[in-house]
Amino acid sequence: MATSASNITSTHPAVFVLMGIPGLEHLHNWISIPFCSAYTLALLGNCTLLFIIQADAALHEPMYLFLAMLATIDLVLSSTTLPKMLAVFWFRDREISFYGCLVQMFFLHSFSIMESAVLLAMAFDRYVAICKPLHYTTVLTGPLITKIGMAAVARAVTLMTPLPFLLKRFHYCRGPMIAHCYCEHMAVVRLACGDTRFNNIYGIAVAMFIVVLDLLFVILSYIFILRAVLQLASQEARYKAFGTCVSHIGAILAFYTPVVISSVMHRVARQAAPHVHILFANFYLLFPPMINPIIYGVKTKQIRERVLGLFPRKNV
Repeated sequence: MATSASNITSTHPAVFVLMGIPGLEHLHNWISIPFCSAYTLALLGNCTLLFIIQADAALHEPMYLFLAMLATIDLVLSSTTLPKMLAVFWFRDREISFYGCLVQMFFLHSFSIMESAVLLAMAFDRYVAICKPLHYTTVLTGPLITKIGMAAVARAVTLMTPLPFLLKRFHYCRGPMIAHCYCEHMAVVRLACGDTRFNNIYGIAVAMFIVVLDLLFVILSYIFILRAVLQLASQEARYKAFGTCVSHIGAILAFYTPVVISSVMHRVARQAAPHVHILFANFYLLFPPMINPIIYGVKTKQIRERVLGLFPRKNV
């Protein structure tokens, strides 16, 4: 009887079925057009950034190494979900294995946490560059940048490793249909029977810990930066100093704004149709990987010049 009870508590379906965007199934083909366009731009933009930074030794500086980390994370983050999402939209290929679902979820949430950490590291980079310019090269050394990257990975893996094990222990009696485009943690938890309170609390606690803590330190960094900029003698020096932060501020807004909007929507607009929440969740996944290369390509002179250099000019 003990063995039988154990089997019941750990029963899970061989496959889950991704429904896509419930309520908008008839529009899947049309919705796939902006999704596919955003993914294509994300691939092209981030691969271009990585190629330029890797090929040009002059860009092997802390700011650009952090940018390379951000581009790598964005590539993995979008590639974890978008190919399967497009398969659901185009080919009605909705099945995903149970363990495949857990792997997708692990990568999705882990790399989101890593992106938040890298944005925080980039804020620290701007703080040192503007507030401690004479110590920039001695503070942000290669070994320190490597340690920051490893710490970002270690934090994400540590926080997300429990998720697959927590989900594996449930009995899924509410069927295999996930009302989402990808294996989002809470969408899977809703299919489970038994007491899921710990999963709910753990998910909210991790999200709040990451967003609040990282965003707090980012804001503190910019308070010190703003104070240092305002103390500069000339207005031109102020514009130049703060101009080096514009791209990073854009990346922060691109990452955190959808997170905050989605969080507010879940609490304020609980009666909204499910597809509204799912579209916001997809926007959070699609927008930062697509827009970050554009922000840095347009606003960072060194990147912009290298990108333009890839296209040979015609002699008139």
